[in-house]
Amino acid sequence: MFGHTNEPFALSRDVTAVIIPAGEELILREGTSGFITQALGGSFTVYVEGNLFRVSGIDADALGRDPVPPPIIPNNATDADIEAVIWDQLKTCYDPEIPVDIVNLGLIYRCEITALGNGERSVDVDMTLTAPGCGMGDILVADAREKISIIPTISDVNVELVFDPPWNTSLMSDEARLQTGMM
Repeated sequence: MFGHTNEPFALSRDVTAVIIPAGEELILREGTSGFITQALGGSFTVYVEGNLFRVSGIDADALGRDPVPPPIIPNNATDADIEAVIWDQLKTCYDPEIPVDIVNLGLIYRCEITALGNGERSVDVDMTLTAPGCGMGDILVADAREKISIIPTISDVNVELVFDPPWNTSLMSDEARLQTGMM
C-alpha cells in the first residue's frame, strides 16, 4: 500500500522508531496504538499520542503489514542492471514529512558502482538534504544504505551526505514539483 492512510494499528511487538522531525531513536512498546499516516516505500509514518514517528519497513509485521521483500535481479546482472535497481530502491526512500522520494526531490547527486572482481559490487552514493539542519538526515542516509545493501551482489555501500552544491527546488523532478504544488 502506498500513499496516505489513517489506518489504526496496535503494535504486536516492540519496535525501534524515529521521532519526526528530531531524528532521535526510541522504542515504541508492544500494545502502543496509533494511526499509520503515510505508507511509502516500505517505511511508515505513524501518529502516536500527538507525535509522528518513522517505522522501518523491516518492522512492518509489528504494524500488521507484510514486510517488503528484497529486489530481484536478473541472472548475470550487468552493472547497468544493478544501477537501475539501485535507482529503483532509492525511489523507495521518502522524507517522512514530504510524500516525495529522495530521487524525485533531487537529493541524489552521485551513484557509482565498482565491481570488486568476485561477482560482488561496491556502491558509493552522494546525497544531500533539503535543508542542512534537517534532523532526519541520518535517518534518510541509513534508509538509502539499507535499501541498497539488500540488493543481491552488493557487498559494500557508502552513502555520503554532501552540501555542495546546495539543494534547491530546481533539482526536483517535474513530478515532485507537481506533487508538492510548486508547479
